[in-house]
Amino acid sequence: MPTATAKYRSAEGAVTLNQIGLNCDVRISGLVGPGCDRLRDLGFCEQMQLRKLSNGRNLVCSLCGARMAISRELAEQVLVAPLQ
Repeated sequence: MPTATAKYRSAEGAVTLNQIGLNCDVRISGLVGPGCDRLRDLGFCEQMQLRKLSNGRNLVCSLCGARMAISRELAEQVLVAPLQ
């Protein structure tokens, strides 16, 4: 399975959801920014596993067996890390 690109990794190994490639399986490591409450309402919570399915104007992710589309602005607030 593909993993996040090494050049974008921070010291903790976390990158934003915008920065990972398609069909990458990752775990949410944190939510940062003004959209945190909205993201949590949609099911984007810390330690959840997700897969990025589409990288267009909106990002489509598979989360808990459901497909979710979020804006690129919200995706920038989702920090993810590769599965260990």
